[in-house]
Amino acid sequence: MGAVVHAVHLSPTHSFSKTTQFSIRVLEGLGVEGDAHMGVTVKHRFHVKRDPTAPNLCQVHLIPDELHDTLQAAGFPVTAGQLGENITTRGMTLADLPVGTRLAIGNDVVLELTAMRNPCVWIERFMPGLLAQVKTTDENGKVIRKAGVMSIVLQGGEVHAGDPIAVTLPPLPHRALKPI
Repeated sequence: MGAVVHAVHLSPTHSFSKTTQFSIRVLEGLGVEGDAHMGVTVKHRFHVKRDPTAPNLCQVHLIPDELHDTLQAAGFPVTAGQLGENITTRGMTLADLPVGTRLAIGNDVVLELTAMRNPCVWIERFMPGLLAQVKTTDENGKVIRKAGVMSIVLQGGEVHAGDPIAVTLPPLPHRALKPI
C-alpha cells in the first residue's frame, strides 16, 4: 500500500488543535477553506508579528500518523489533528522530502512542500513533555524536528481520508526542508 491521507482537519480559530472533518477543500494559493491559516500572506501569529506582508508558505500543514504512533508508545495520548495539522498522512516519511516536492492527493489536489514545522512552546503547553519528543537532537547535536511539514496549494480540490498521495520530487540538486 502506498501513501494515503489518514485524516483531515481544520479550525476557523487560532486554536492549537484542529477538528477532524469528513473532507476539507483546499483552495489554490490560499490553503484550507475555513481554516484560520488560510490566505496569501502569513497567518501564523508569530510570523504576522515579524512581517504581515510575507507570503504564506504554511497554507497546509501535514503530519505523518506514524508520529502519533511513536508519541503514544512514549506515553503521550496524541491523536490526529491534535498537533494542529490539516492533513494526517500514513505511509510516507514527510521530513525526508526536499523543498519543492509535489504531493498529488486524490484526483485534483497538488501541494508543494515549503518548510519543516518548527515545534514551539505551544506544543509544550498543550501537553507537558511533548516538545522534547518532537524536537530532539541526534548524536552529532543536529536538531531533529518531528512536527510535520508545511506546504502551499498549487491546485485545489477536495481531500478525504483514504485519498492516495503520489510524490513527485523536484529536479536535482535537492534542498532539505528548513524550519519556518
